[in-house]
Amino acid sequence: MIQRTRGLAASMSNTARKVWSLYYDGFREMTVGKTLWVIILLKVFIFFVVMKLLFFPNILQRDFDSDEDRAEHVRNELLKNTP
Repeated sequence: MIQRTRGLAASMSNTARKVWSLYYDGFREMTVGKTLWVIILLKVFIFFVVMKLLFFPNILQRDFDSDEDRAEHVRNELLKNTP
């Protein structure tokens, strides 16, 4: 049983190494793709960071001074909307 487990682990390790090699060689050989990845990462950064800062301000931080006040407000809002 131990030999079978070692063989399976070695096989998975070899497969993982082959997959890593495939992606590593593919990204290393890219020319236009590198530029496209830079554009994609820049768009993701803009979407998640800038949009969050502009459209999702931390209202609880702005309107309440302490954690207790914030917790009380959230508790009241949750209880107010329950049937």
